[in-house]
This record gives sequence, structure tokens and C-alpha cells, in this order.
Amino acid sequence: MLFAVFTDVLDGFLARILHQITPLGSRLDSWGDFIIYATMAICAWVLWPDIILREKLYFIIIVLSFTLPVFISLIKFHSISSYHTWSVKLAVAITVISYVLLFTDLMTWPFRIAALFCLYAAIEEIAITLLIQQKMVDIRTVWQALRYKKDQSLNNIAEKTEK
Repeated sequence: MLFAVFTDVLDGFLARILHQITPLGSRLDSWGDFIIYATMAICAWVLWPDIILREKLYFIIIVLSFTLPVFISLIKFHSISSYHTWSVKLAVAITVISYVLLFTDLMTWPFRIAALFCLYAAIEEIAITLLIQQKMVDIRTVWQALRYKKDQSLNNIAEKTEK
């Protein structure tokens, strides 16, 4: 799990440093992220079912937090979202740390806090999907999506007044 997260972070870092960011690369990264998160959830269920059952509410919140935004984007754009928001990056960092603490039986409360961060990140991604009119990549915050929506509205008004 730590290696997968490390290589994901390294991949993004190298893409930015080497100026190799593309819409296709962003989408492939999102597919990879979804596969990593799904695999982590499945493996956690298989390896530590007693812990997962004990923490089922928080586990369900985390699983829904990475699946619902994907499904809503699939419904609206027929493609998974690829926003790479700051809130998702923070939620993933907290979740990875909390997984280690939870599955080594050191602490449970960080996992519960991670679920709240994941919930917030999911709400933000869903809001972005609902706000934007067309499929876009690398939208870092809902505020950026609101700016895009405002700019799109201004462009539509300008087009109507020109006619």
C-alpha cells in the first residue's frame, strides 16, 4: 500500500517537474488512483474483517467517498473525474496514515477522522462535477469550478449580445 501511494505521488511529481502533464495522463492517473483505493478496501476486508466490521460506518464512508464521485462523473460525462483536488490529496494522506495506525492496532480515531476528510473531498468532487458543463481535468477546488462556471456564463452572455 505504501509503495503504491509512493509511486503515485512520485508519478505526479515527475509529470509536473518534467512538464509532461496531459489530459490523458491525468485521466490515467485517476483510473490508477481508483484501482489503488478499491484494492486497498478489498484487501482490508480480506485481511482484517474483524477491524472492518468494528469500523464499518467509517469504512463505508471512505469507500463511498471514492466511488460516488466516480459514478456521478460517469453518469454526467461518461468518463471518470480527474480533478486532483487538494482536498482529495489531503484525504488520501490522512487515510494512508490512519490505515497503518488502524491495521497495526495502534489507534482507531485517526481512521474516523480520515473518513470525515474523505467525505468532504467527495462532496467537493461531486459539487465540481455538478458545476462544470463539460469534462475537465485538474480542477483543484470547488472555487476554481465556480470561476469556470462564471466565465462560461459570461462567455454565453457575450455570444448572445454579439448576435
